[in-house]
Amino acid sequence: MRGGGSAAFTAAWLASAALAQPSQSGLQPDAVFSDYPPVAQSSQLIARLASPLTAEQMRRALAGRSLDERPLDLSKERFVLYVPAKAPEGGYGLLVFVPPWNEAVLPNGWQPVLDRLGVIFVAAEASGNDANVLTRREPLALIAEANVEKRYRIDPALVFVGGFSGGAHVAERLALAYPDIFSGALLDAGADPIGDHAAPLPEAELFARFQATSRIYLLTGSKDQGRLDMATDAVSSLGRWCVANTASDEIPDAGHRIADPAALERALKALAAAPKPDGSRLAACRARVAHDEAAASEKVETLLAAGRREEAKKALIDLDARFGGLAKARSVALFERLAGG
Repeated sequence: MRGGGSAAFTAAWLASAALAQPSQSGLQPDAVFSDYPPVAQSSQLIARLASPLTAEQMRRALAGRSLDERPLDLSKERFVLYVPAKAPEGGYGLLVFVPPWNEAVLPNGWQPVLDRLGVIFVAAEASGNDANVLTRREPLALIAEANVEKRYRIDPALVFVGGFSGGAHVAERLALAYPDIFSGALLDAGADPIGDHAAPLPEAELFARFQATSRIYLLTGSKDQGRLDMATDAVSSLGRWCVANTASDEIPDAGHRIADPAALERALKALAAAPKPDGSRLAACRARVAHDEAAASEKVETLLAAGRREEAKKALIDLDARFGGLAKARSVALFERLAGG
């Protein structure tokens, strides 16, 4: 073998040997990540997490200026990462957690549950309720998921996003917009009805996946009445939008506090169960939604044809808020007609 070939072989062997080394386990309170995945870049966040008309208005506001795709400096971001020492045979589960507070901490008592179930926990620093949702909390969660998946062997069916209180609202948005990444969501003391500007629906292909395969688990303290009402409204909304793989659980004698270890274990076990959608029921529900979306679009068309522009604008805003990405093609075309006039 020639010298150049030998050197290349040695370099390749060293690279493969390095990859084969076991990644660090245990608690890593100041983890640093370097990979900035495409799904966390600004254009993808806008496309997935904003309603079509909001996204269109944001694009117009740029007026030819370039969008900063990677505004976060990952060398300055810190994460708390906990990795159980023993990996399950099929790969680790992963819980990407969005906290309401700024400190990145592993909640008390959660470590033994994560060890038993083989689930990695990761959360970002400075990602609390006072941080911007679109420019910090959501991209940091996606960055965390991508980097953990790069470092460890993860079972793709067991990748969950979760959050407590305000973080649960962010987790729900991420689960809805990224069902190709997150297979489920743990919503602890916080949830929204979907199909409005707070939680706009994604485009049809993604939403079909969310309906059929995503698992949503809502946890609420039995004495946390305001959040119990939120959970009831959210579950009802998910049902109306044909999302059947949902479960709601109460933590006995608990107010507005993060899940205790027993509740966390119930939630993670439920999320790990394979979804079993009712095909015929799902098809009928989707047909109803498609009919309602067509009727709402037709209403805007009719008002516009009649010259009732202000009413048409209001109806278009309602269409965009309610159906989001499901009505993208029609709502953007109608927006262009109204803007042109």
